[in-house]
Amino acid sequence: MTASNQAPETKAAGVDLALALDDVRYAFESYRATNDQRLAEVESRGGVDPLTEEKLARIDAALDESRRRMDRVVLDRSRPAIGQDTARDPLVHEHKAAFASYIRSGEAGGLKRLEGKALSAGSGPDGGYLAPSTVEGEILRRLAAVSPVRAIATVRTISSGTYKKAFSTTGPASGWVAEAAARPQTGSPTLAELSFPAMELYAMPAATQTLLDDAIVNIDQWIAEEVESAFAEQEGAAFVNGDGVDKPKGFLAYPAVADASWSWGNIGVLNTGVAGAFAASNPSDVLVDLVYALKAGYRQNASFVMNRKTQGVIRKFKDANGNYLWQPPASAGAPATLLGFPLVEAEDMPNLANNAISIAFGDFRRGYLVVDRAGVRILRDPYSAKPYVLFYTTKRVGGGVQDFAAIKGLKFAV
Repeated sequence: MTASNQAPETKAAGVDLALALDDVRYAFESYRATNDQRLAEVESRGGVDPLTEEKLARIDAALDESRRRMDRVVLDRSRPAIGQDTARDPLVHEHKAAFASYIRSGEAGGLKRLEGKALSAGSGPDGGYLAPSTVEGEILRRLAAVSPVRAIATVRTISSGTYKKAFSTTGPASGWVAEAAARPQTGSPTLAELSFPAMELYAMPAATQTLLDDAIVNIDQWIAEEVESAFAEQEGAAFVNGDGVDKPKGFLAYPAVADASWSWGNIGVLNTGVAGAFAASNPSDVLVDLVYALKAGYRQNASFVMNRKTQGVIRKFKDANGNYLWQPPASAGAPATLLGFPLVEAEDMPNLANNAISIAFGDFRRGYLVVDRAGVRILRDPYSAKPYVLFYTTKRVGGGVQDFAAIKGLKFAV
């Protein structure tokens, strides 16, 4: 489709995205110029004009807002219209129609019949009915876009309550041998097992009966939008700091040890040498050390993970040639970069503080595993909060580190 015959909506979305990207680039240029002015004041006066500091803080906040606005535009463009289901399986359409009837009016006969055909153990009294696959798929797509760790981790869908993975603690037994030489017996590998249980995550959006009676309202889209932020917020916190009790285990919840004495089952960390801060001179050197603490096989697909406040500190860092280490996205939908590696903003990462691991770096695709139990279940409750109708929505999700060599941390400690 050429630009001349594109739909008006497509053209408008493209314009919005281009403007959002331009805003990010313009904000960073302003940030760079103001920070250079701040550095010049330090060199010439031995201090910084408070007005310059205030201006830099305002531009920093504007830059963050421009990034968020661009991310929202990209997310909106990537969302399919799930009301326009193109599936040819008549059971899919039947399920969608029965589900819509249950949500709007509480009529559960169609869902009971369908789940009976599927030999499902679920029923209304047991916790609700399964949402159609289109709704479940849309919820997962939205979570992949807004849940920062999920977006860079390995995600597996399971049908049982726990995903188990075997691994060798000693590495594979192997060696070199001549073509006609005898093959000596190798030692038996020592195997252990990692277990990733799926825990229950819930949200409870509410609607008025008037909204549900409105035929123009896309019920599937409404539910996906309502549970998106609630699920993403809970997931984001658990994947970073979760203790593994009734929730996934976050990568910062595992024991942290000095990288020089790293062993399997622990997260290797480097110290900045200063309590709660970077070193006063050459502060970015420790970031380079962090990058090269990771083995080459993991570095090629690695990302930095930190929160917005930590990112604001790092934006001021330059290399020996005066180039800023933080760079804005090269294209719409792409992440910002630090030292050439993608930078993922996760607000649940700790702020800079003494002994805090505020920056993580690694190949999270190999290092962290998210498991989704198939099925999103919804229970309609018109009684508990009259005149509102509550929708108790649950999904089961788990997570944990699957390769401890793939993730390193930066600890702000002596």
